[in-house]
Amino acid sequence: MTNDATTDADLDRRHAEKMAKRKAARAKILQTKTIEKGLLIVHTGLGKGKSTAAFGLAMRCLGHGMKIGIVQYVKGAWTSGERVVFDRFPDLVRLAVMGEGFTWETQDRQRDIAAARAAWAQTEAMLADPSLSLVLLDELNIVLRYDYLDIGTVVAALTARRPDLHVVVTGRHAKPELIDAADLVTDMTMVKHPFRSGVKAQRGIEF
Repeated sequence: MTNDATTDADLDRRHAEKMAKRKAARAKILQTKTIEKGLLIVHTGLGKGKSTAAFGLAMRCLGHGMKIGIVQYVKGAWTSGERVVFDRFPDLVRLAVMGEGFTWETQDRQRDIAAARAAWAQTEAMLADPSLSLVLLDELNIVLRYDYLDIGTVVAALTARRPDLHVVVTGRHAKPELIDAADLVTDMTMVKHPFRSGVKAQRGIEF
């Protein structure tokens, strides 16, 4: 009993009534959601978690037996835990590691442009592959930011993909044209990060 006027039974009854109303309202809303389509998803922002969330979606697809394609535009020079996992599913994962590291590592603009174009060629091939259910374009936003690829060409190709294909694009500073074309956009906001306190990238967390 909570007090002289209100018993636990009263609170339980009110809670049940409230939840029943919420359930009915939710069911009514769900009845209006009937469209099935491939989504263009963008993970951007300054916070950590853009690629992590995208790879989580890829893992979810694998759990459903769906085939996926992954093009890594920038982080190709790194060895990552997710790459080791995907290598264990050769029948379901088509992985193209195309990047050579961030632009400050190569310090060669023409080399970066060539790498971006090679990665885009892999992307076009995956977009045309009817067996794939999801294509993940990791750090594509980075090369778009530096205009290594034409944003108009990229958006046109992504919007012209077959109707049931999901595409996920990651990276900071997503261009407005891509955001406008997307179905789902998440902006990761950094509140706190250990790197600013002198903590280096941790295995299993950052890579």
